[in-house]
Amino acid sequence: MKKILTILVLATALGACSQTEKGAAVGGLGGAAIGAAVAGDPVQGAVVGGAVGAVAGALIGHASESGQCRYRDRHGRVYVDRCPRGY
Repeated sequence: MKKILTILVLATALGACSQTEKGAAVGGLGGAAIGAAVAGDPVQGAVVGGAVGAVAGALIGHASESGQCRYRDRHGRVYVDRCPRGY
């Protein structure tokens, strides 16, 4: 039951993120799991794998957001709109 609740909370939190943020989170978690499994030192493997996975996931996620930028208005609300020219 505890695992199901944890997965539900994480999935809900990722629903409000941009593709870049989702990619970084998924890549970081996957990289940490793989790094811990294959490295001689599981902690060091998780740290290195998580960092590499987060960067790779963010780059892949950002590539799927072409032409879209996130903005925050003066009330703190976040919205997505077309990026300015040359960005």
